[in-house]
Amino acid sequence: MRRDYFDLTVEGVDDGPDSRSPPLVRIDFHGPEELLRERLSGDESDSVDGDEGDEAGADLLAADQIDVAFRLREPLGEADDPEGVVGVTNRYTGDFVLELNETATDVLPFIHAARDATDDGDARYRVEIDVDGERLVAYDKDTFLVYDHEGNLLRSESLIPSGVEL
Repeated sequence: MRRDYFDLTVEGVDDGPDSRSPPLVRIDFHGPEELLRERLSGDESDSVDGDEGDEAGADLLAADQIDVAFRLREPLGEADDPEGVVGVTNRYTGDFVLELNETATDVLPFIHAARDATDDGDARYRVEIDVDGERLVAYDKDTFLVYDHEGNLLRSESLIPSGVEL
C-alpha cells in the first residue's frame, strides 16, 4: 500500500499540560477501501464485531491486536527535522497494516502530549482511521514505540505502560 495514500493529522497536542484529554491521531486513507479493510482484517476469533467504528460489521482487528510505532530514518540529534515512518502493524502476524512518512517534530510532541494528559503515569491516546473522511475504525491505545535509525528502541521517547517489560 502506498504511503502517499495517507494523511495524518493530530489533535490535542498544543492544549497545554493542564489538558487531561488524550491526544488524537487521525489517519485518512485515500486509496482503494478494500485494500485497507483487507489489511485491517483478522480471523473471526481475533476481531471486533463492529463496536469500534466499523459500521459494516466486517471483522476488523481490535485495539489490542495492533501496534503503533515510529522509526527514524536518520539520527534524532543530527537533523533539524528528522524523517521517519509511522507504522501500524498486526501484533500477532507482524504484518504492516499501514505506513506513512512523518517527521519527528510531528510525532514526538504527540507522545509528550499523551504523557502530559495523565495524572497516573499511564499515557493514552486515540487512533482513528478514516477512508475518505468516513470513520472505519477507532482505537484507544497506551503504547507507542519509537525506534532510532538503527532499529534500537528509544525508551525515553516511547509510550510504554507501567508494568510492561520489553
